[in-house]
Amino acid sequence: MKRLIQFVLAALLAVCCSGGQLDPPAVFPDDPGECHDQIVLGKQLDDPYSVANMEKALLAVYPTKASRVPVPTTHYYVRFLPKSDRQLQLLERQGIELLDHPLDYEIVKEGDWYHDPSIPEGEITWQYAVVPKDVVLPRMVIYEILHECYIPEDHVETKSADGIDWAAVERESFRLTGNGDMLDELSLTKADGPQTPAGRITIEDADIGLVEGVRGVRVACNIFVKTAHAFTDEDGRYRMSRSFSGKPRYRLVFKNSKGFCIGLNLLLVPASISSLGKGEASGMDLLVTRDSDRRLFSRCVVNNAGFDYIGRCAAESPSVKTPPSNLRLWLFQSLDFGLAPMLQQGVLIDNGEIGRMLGQYSILVKLFLPDAMVGLRGKDTYAAIYAEALHAFAHGSHLMLAGRDYWDHYVRFLAKSYLSSGFTLYGVGAEEDHGYCEVAEMWAFFTQTTLFRERYGSTIVSHFGRDWWFHPQIFEILAEEGLSWQKIFQVLSSDVTDREILRKKLNSYYPEYKSAINKAFATYN
Repeated sequence: MKRLIQFVLAALLAVCCSGGQLDPPAVFPDDPGECHDQIVLGKQLDDPYSVANMEKALLAVYPTKASRVPVPTTHYYVRFLPKSDRQLQLLERQGIELLDHPLDYEIVKEGDWYHDPSIPEGEITWQYAVVPKDVVLPRMVIYEILHECYIPEDHVETKSADGIDWAAVERESFRLTGNGDMLDELSLTKADGPQTPAGRITIEDADIGLVEGVRGVRVACNIFVKTAHAFTDEDGRYRMSRSFSGKPRYRLVFKNSKGFCIGLNLLLVPASISSLGKGEASGMDLLVTRDSDRRLFSRCVVNNAGFDYIGRCAAESPSVKTPPSNLRLWLFQSLDFGLAPMLQQGVLIDNGEIGRMLGQYSILVKLFLPDAMVGLRGKDTYAAIYAEALHAFAHGSHLMLAGRDYWDHYVRFLAKSYLSSGFTLYGVGAEEDHGYCEVAEMWAFFTQTTLFRERYGSTIVSHFGRDWWFHPQIFEILAEEGLSWQKIFQVLSSDVTDREILRKKLNSYYPEYKSAINKAFATYN
């Protein structure tokens, strides 16, 4: 799978340059930071929530009532085999939560992803889901109902109206199926029975001595086919809507409540998953630090940067446009530069010329590639990773104002520059279409500096991008003169394709700053 992604990335750079005549170097080498550990499955277990097993447990707990109280099917345990992104999105639009590994197997080794060995590499693996019985399964997607389930609803009262303590039946089903060791002893001794998981996910920013919540991240848990998820709030706190008697497996899913996703979890599942292992039914707390798993730490920092950035955009009046709601970011631990091709948004791939060059691979490229690649080589602190993420999100805002055609020119310039001018990503400022890069990077580096300073103040010296030929410090000077971050953004529409057009438009929009504008641009002419 990793080799396939490398091929597609290299192919894209090739076709962006001189009709595909240049041979691209190994721009994207093996990246241990993205080689997520694969889940290792053990033996298949007997699901205590199957209707058949719950009927046996009901009979064991209530031998005289079992014949009068049916065990209804509430859910189906299903596996799907989507053949395209369209089919995957169809399932997601129906609210079906998908996992790439079966839920009724022993987990021998925790991991972030799984690919069924019966499915060829490069194809979507089986996707597992627990689907309410009233959901109509789509005919166009291959699926198999593995078994019918009864998942008791959470009741305030210990017993339901039929006099059945379903929590007791649930626990008995665990014992009868040989899964009694999974029960949470704490939940068995408390008077109110099953526990509703709640907790707090936090991260330490050692650069300013702050422990803060991991904001808007999705916390998910399951024990067999009983699943639950919740988003953390701004303080990192979460609370599930379903209770558990056993010890669930917990994981962080990096699909933020603001809409953006971090990483690919192999193939078409865009949001990386960091497995946290089993925890108590009452919930799991987690403190992430620089000493934690590198991937987990990086993802949490980028997650917070995106949450903060989108909130900052919305706080402006008029607001700075937020990045696309489905923005997808990949984190590369061995790259020392970032790139924002915005490919999932249709940039380049929907272009007729590029589409014809790629042929049948155009769909593959559009499905696999990210909107932004964040290079984290040498960036080990919260502050360093946070800064790089701000840069990527700033490009997302610019795309929403300038449009896809503008971004086509920008991405073409980056690709040509990288391959034709000594592998310098931004070129030297004399190439064709350099103005698109000039304006885009002035904005992104200026935003990176501005919002970074808002968080860190004078604690860390920050002058991002000042050594490049496009001189983002022009915007810094204007900001010091009173031309705000938000006001600068408003002029960056599709017609602003170089620095001189930018200067003229700033003068047109803000004539009261004309002297300061002209002086700043002249300083770095």
